[in-house]
Amino acid sequence: DKYYINIKNMLLEDITYSKIKDYSKERHKVLTYYEVGKVLAEAGKHYGEDIVGKYAEKLKVEVGKKYSKRYLRYIKSFYEFFKHEKRKPLASILSWSHYIELLPLNDINKISYYINRTLNNNLSKYKLREIIKNKEYERLPKSTKNKITNNIKTTSIDLIKDPIIIKNSQNIDINNITEKDIQNLILEDIPSFLEELGEGFTFIKNEYPIKINDVYNYTDILLFNYNLNCFIVLEIKINKLQKQDIGQIEIYKNYIDNNIKDITHNKTIGILLVKENNKMYVYYSLNNNIISREYKLIN
Repeated sequence: DKYYINIKNMLLEDITYSKIKDYSKERHKVLTYYEVGKVLAEAGKHYGEDIVGKYAEKLKVEVGKKYSKRYLRYIKSFYEFFKHEKRKPLASILSWSHYIELLPLNDINKISYYINRTLNNNLSKYKLREIIKNKEYERLPKSTKNKITNNIKTTSIDLIKDPIIIKNSQNIDINNITEKDIQNLILEDIPSFLEELGEGFTFIKNEYPIKINDVYNYTDILLFNYNLNCFIVLEIKINKLQKQDIGQIEIYKNYIDNNIKDITHNKTIGILLVKENNKMYVYYSLNNNIISREYKLIN
């Protein structure tokens, strides 16, 4: 029938194209599969859903073994998911292997987030699979998800996960863990921790000295965020967030603002990494430059 002939010709043309123009074969494949998905949807309306399986049996013989019923269903789902006008621009900007990872999510807001993460950080399909497995989107604050849903621009602070995952590579007993233990776990793989925080974070120093009068205090970790153009004071707490923790990090922030940052930098931000959150303390501190996030240790 005309639907099958159309599908077969498009797939054969894509195979030929990929051999001739290697540099753009992925984009061509994605666009081809979008059109194939459209024809599959039309054929389904005409012949019924079983037609996908019948086409698969013929295509495996006449075009290639990979065009199984499951593979054609992915192609059809790809079209169905991205056919709306608002979604169409998203349908051709990644490779097909990326979309194979994304399609099972079946949530446009979630998929949009992972598409942007992949583009902004040039993620391979394996890295994309890893962050999906780690439920990165699900760990975003509710306010951030609302911004993504309503197409409101997000900041690096919005994209800090909650909870933050820290690898417990030393298999330390959680019941006996100390703040120093958590700090050491972070420092032994600082690139992974910075990636877990989100975009634009760089490491400056741990145990950064802060001298008030003649007494030295030490921040747990000092960071800088080049997207926000500001220093980040990060403090680790092994218990539920307490009001004195807010006071402590405010002092550290003010010190950095008065003694370290220059006029080109924005005001310092404080991050409290806590075992259990008490967001009301942050809310009533009346300081928009302090956020708190829970952490979760994994082996």
